Amino acid sequence: MHSKVVIIGSGPAGLTAALYAARANLEPLVIRGLQPGGLIATTSEVENYPGFIEGIGGFELADNMEKQAARFGARYMDAIVERVDLSQRPFRLVTDSGEEVTADALIISTGASPRKLGVPGEDRLANRGVSYCATCDGFFFRNKKVVVVGGGNSALDEGLFLTRYVSELKIVHRRDALRADPILQERAFSNPKITFVWNSVVEEILGDDKVTGVRVRNLKTGEVSIIETDGVFPYIGHIPNTSLFKGQLELDENGYIIADHRTRTAIPGVFAAGDVVDHIYRQAITAAGEGCKAAMEATWFLSEQEHAARKSAELATTPA
Repeated sequence: MHSKVVIIGSGPAGLTAALYAARANLEPLVIRGLQPGGLIATTSEVENYPGFIEGIGGFELADNMEKQAARFGARYMDAIVERVDLSQRPFRLVTDSGEEVTADALIISTGASPRKLGVPGEDRLANRGVSYCATCDGFFFRNKKVVVVGGGNSALDEGLFLTRYVSELKIVHRRDALRADPILQERAFSNPKITFVWNSVVEEILGDDKVTGVRVRNLKTGEVSIIETDGVFPYIGHIPNTSLFKGQLELDENGYIIADHRTRTAIPGVFAAGDVVDHIYRQAITAAGEGCKAAMEATWFLSEQEHAARKSAELATTPA
């Protein structure tokens, strides 16, 4: 199977790229991957995406994006890309079913996954009190108690955001000092809703149908205690979904794809958009903007390639 443009990933970045590429008559192929719709599709309510006064369900938002792109000719494949060869064009991709797909231009929007605590109860209580996005889900914890795990910028940023809603917030950190920027630390320490649980780790998230507490162990004393809580927000980092591209694309020290402000990677014809390059904002709207840029860049790239090919053919047929 060959396509002028192949998009790996179907979150807001990938689906926006599909929309713009489809409107450019490129009939892009979107390989949906492990999580059709991306992480946004797992969010129960999205209230910060422009244009939806009353908010919209994450799955519905992703579904609308997919249908909108399909209206203009985008195609979809339910598969996982297991191997890529970016050494020459057309680029070659092999899916988990063994099918080979080639592309003249490639847009990578595989996203990033929240780093999990890896403790009992975490997966079972996901979306039932365990959340990885305060901006998405903070409203649902109005006047409730929550626990944030972590000590970096994300933990404090998201924790401070949560204090708009919650009645009480505890930050559990494995050290006795924070890694976050001083200004964030100052804000957190001065916020009356925030208290800290130092030198401690969460060993289990408790609850049957919803989160009711966390089991915490002090790393210095070994003492185990239970903190009653309605929600747990782990912020111990993100893992970009880039293992597929190691050795072929330039990655930074944290595994994010290195691309310029126009979404171009070091390989001409390969573009990267969304959370696979963004470790700062990680919002649906910023990912969508990156997807738009990537599709426009891919369109221009293919036009330049076609123009160069025509010129070359003309020169080849011109009498000496």
